[in-house]
Amino acid sequence: MGKKEPFPNESAVDRGFFGHPKGLFTLFFTEFWERFSYYGMKAILVYYMYTEVTKGGLGIDQSTATAIVSIYGSLVYMSGIIGGWIADRLAGSTRTVFLGGVLIMLGHIALALPVGLTGLFASMVLIVLGTGLLKPNVSNVVGSLYSKTDNRRDSGFSIFYMGVNLGAFVAPLVVGTVGQKYNYHLGFGLAAIGMFLGLIVFMATKKKNIGNAGNEVPNPLPEHLKGKIYAGIGAAGAVLIVLGVIFSYAGILTIDSFINLVTILSIFIPIAYFVVMYRSSKTTPVEKSRLLAYIPLFIASVIFWAIQEQGSTILAVIADKRTELNFLGLKIESSWFQSVNPLFIIVLAPVFAWLWMKLGDRQPSTPRKFSLGLIFAGLSFLVLLVPAIVNGTDTLFNPLWLVLSFLLCVIGELCLSPVGLSATTKLAPAAFSAQTMSLWFLSNAAAQGINAQIVQLYTFDNEVMYFTIIGLIALALGLILFAVSPAIKKLMQGIQ
Repeated sequence: MGKKEPFPNESAVDRGFFGHPKGLFTLFFTEFWERFSYYGMKAILVYYMYTEVTKGGLGIDQSTATAIVSIYGSLVYMSGIIGGWIADRLAGSTRTVFLGGVLIMLGHIALALPVGLTGLFASMVLIVLGTGLLKPNVSNVVGSLYSKTDNRRDSGFSIFYMGVNLGAFVAPLVVGTVGQKYNYHLGFGLAAIGMFLGLIVFMATKKKNIGNAGNEVPNPLPEHLKGKIYAGIGAAGAVLIVLGVIFSYAGILTIDSFINLVTILSIFIPIAYFVVMYRSSKTTPVEKSRLLAYIPLFIASVIFWAIQEQGSTILAVIADKRTELNFLGLKIESSWFQSVNPLFIIVLAPVFAWLWMKLGDRQPSTPRKFSLGLIFAGLSFLVLLVPAIVNGTDTLFNPLWLVLSFLLCVIGELCLSPVGLSATTKLAPAAFSAQTMSLWFLSNAAAQGINAQIVQLYTFDNEVMYFTIIGLIALALGLILFAVSPAIKKLMQGIQ
């Protein structure tokens, strides 16, 4: 008798974690701590960059700091392509998750050390690569715990994403408080400890809870090619480092030129994806029609995330410099506002899930849900005009205005983000199903690449114009998308 494989064959009867496979416990807390580390770091990163050197920061210009944070986010989402390839061709999802966690932890350690800009850029490289390895693959391992016919699958992902948002909620309150009240490097150190705890949970429970799930390499490279691939990757990395050093000394590679380069790549890569998929002989006429329907949804997603992601840049600056932080007798740290978004998602996600179920066939179509997402995103910026116009841009305004802005944006997010994931799986050409999911995440990369240019335009003096123009653009495009939704729905060829 052959040895019985513990996973995923036994997952159908494994109900050790609230009726779900025990592996969900491992992945829930791995992702909780990974998100704790990432969002904890992100909650104080822009402050660390623009705070004066004498106060423990780097003294970078405020507009440059917000642009760098945007580029950071763009690169994180682009790097998911690398993580998917490594898992599919070389290492499998489980090993790739562990490697990604190690790189993320090292990135936070680099920020925790008082080595200035060197630590910042070293951490960017490590965290971008590490998140690209871990983020897409930990979700893949969750899926591998269930058979495709297991009716617990959707519920399992809901529990898993609760871990994501819990980590994102707790992190700014803990890391933000320590970083802003005591020392930024201590805050980044807490982020490193968070990722270390995630790795401990993963390694201590992986064998017992996950077993073989995620170990398989779906499309392995032939053995005779692996050496060449490793050599090629090493050579390409060395060339990039050498060119980076040379161009830096020559004054060609500056922070501004790097920001511009990433912006161009963030726009060019998804366009290339669309062209390749549409022109491929493997894409059928029906799939080409669905791909055309996906383009306006993709553009809407880019615009939405361009607004949503400014929560950690422009709204973070407003929280720090334009908001009254003594409220109802409580001294608020500006980084705490980064907890508002995940808190509202935790509270409202079940409400929206119930609402769509309750409406059934009467719920809005996918394009109209996207249009609602854009409309609420636009309103989240337009609502900030009220305190700016009423009180002027030289006075502090009530923190509840920021909370209201985050709330409106979260309502938009719940109309667009989960629906976008579902629509992507349904509209994807069969030959490009995995790549199309990567394309969905590239909408966020493109949004933050574009943001890197936009956020540099913000100043306190032009605050009213800034929020008015961006808010009205989102609102107008949302209304246009609502109007043309029937035409888009027709192109979707029966997909609801």
